[in-house]
Amino acid sequence: MLSRAAARALAARSVRTPAAFQVANANHWTRTFASDSKLPPSSKRWANYNAPKGAKQPTSSSEPVKEPSQQKTPMQGAPATPSSSAAEKAEQPSTTAQETPSIKDLPDLTQGIPSTLDHETAGSTSEQFGSSTLNLTEDPAQTTSGRGGKGDGELPKSAYVSSVERRRMRVANYMYASFFLFCVTGSIYLGRNWETEEEEKQHPETPSGWGPALFYGRAKARVADMLDYYNEPAFPKLLPNTDPAWERPYTLVLSLEDLLVHSEWSREHGWRMAKRPGVDYFLRYLSQYYELVIFTTVPSMIADPVIRKLDPFRIVMWPLFREATRYKNGEYIKDLSYLNRDLSKVILVDTVAAHARLQPDNAIVLPKWQGNSNDKELVALIPFLEYVATMGFDDTRTVLKSFEGSHIPTEFAKREAVAREKFMKQLEEERAHRPKKSGVGLLGSLLGIKPPGGGLDGMEPTPSEGFEQGKMLQDQVRERGQKQYEFLEREIRLNGEKWLKEMAAEEEKAKDEQIKGMKQGFVGMFGGGAK
Repeated sequence: MLSRAAARALAARSVRTPAAFQVANANHWTRTFASDSKLPPSSKRWANYNAPKGAKQPTSSSEPVKEPSQQKTPMQGAPATPSSSAAEKAEQPSTTAQETPSIKDLPDLTQGIPSTLDHETAGSTSEQFGSSTLNLTEDPAQTTSGRGGKGDGELPKSAYVSSVERRRMRVANYMYASFFLFCVTGSIYLGRNWETEEEEKQHPETPSGWGPALFYGRAKARVADMLDYYNEPAFPKLLPNTDPAWERPYTLVLSLEDLLVHSEWSREHGWRMAKRPGVDYFLRYLSQYYELVIFTTVPSMIADPVIRKLDPFRIVMWPLFREATRYKNGEYIKDLSYLNRDLSKVILVDTVAAHARLQPDNAIVLPKWQGNSNDKELVALIPFLEYVATMGFDDTRTVLKSFEGSHIPTEFAKREAVAREKFMKQLEEERAHRPKKSGVGLLGSLLGIKPPGGGLDGMEPTPSEGFEQGKMLQDQVRERGQKQYEFLEREIRLNGEKWLKEMAAEEEKAKDEQIKGMKQGFVGMFGGGAK
């Protein structure tokens, strides 16, 4: 017979740990998240924690599970002890644990924390969890269909709109209504009848009257006039009033790019600029007949240094830049009506026909110069421009109209040759019918006494003497022009450096005065000033 102490030890050894305690065990809780294939054989008993219903729950490898009928009871004659009764009660949880409902396998945390995005959104996981939304209360009765339950539950969709959002929507509706009302009233106001006769004359295509088309036309015209304020030249008069001391009867407006200079870029040299052959001669020769103006579509900050280098002695009287052009339909137009000059005495020489779109009758459009060093197109235009200026035409547009569609230098040379032939025939006829010279005239010629001539020094021959020598009027004008050009060139060679220094000193003086005025204005803003 066993002693009482041995019986107690035997009973205590057969008692197992309850299932609830096994779940709460930290070691057991960690191992239940592992896969069967990644656990050692000695720990596989923990991997079947989520076994399906009816499966046997394994116990420790050292103590296999035994059926209640096979478990040993205390020996006969041994008194019943509390420990033995507890051991019998401990056998019952092992059988009830097998009847718990099965759940899905828990994720393997050794591979990282899994994502719950599929569970939160409606996707393939909705079939696994039975709903496309999270139910934090785990109460099926609280589950709503749809995404978030907004508008699909018992309450209407408006019940989920906050008071702040309602206020914002109300303000937005007020703003939409105000904007619509403003557009309607503004259109009616802009489409009103013209207030003055001058406005109605400026817009003959949209006269005053009633009707949707007339209202729309007047509103569109007024809007265009307001936008033209930003597209028109910076000043209503681009050139100052003429000075009688420097007044020229005609104004010659010249383009800069591809007419006087040409710029190009290459990988080897970068940006380079070339001056057209004969530019200096062209400007200095025609300066005695025309008021020269350079009108370019390039901004002033780029074109002004080029003009200063091209014309250091200020032969060109007025430079105009992009700020003086008119922007229309994506193009820069040179509107000659803003020059403050009589258009009947203005000639524009350009390389782009669109620049003279508003005054095409005043324009001479030449092909663009691409940098050819043997070019003579610009110099060949001098005889024609000289002829127009010296003949004193009332309207230069009529002269340009007669050369329309032809190459002006070539056509002018042909016409001049025809006129010269007629002149020579007429001169021969006059000489044949002319009486012989009188004795007084013969004596004066022998003594070297001649009638007073023309020109500045009075030594030039008179037109009649030129005709007698077989020179046309245009030939005599050209000789006089050459003498004037030679005189100007001689003055530039002798006094050019002095002129440049004087102009530089004047510019410095003007800058100093401007800075001084700015300082005085700045000090005056704070209550100070010079005594």
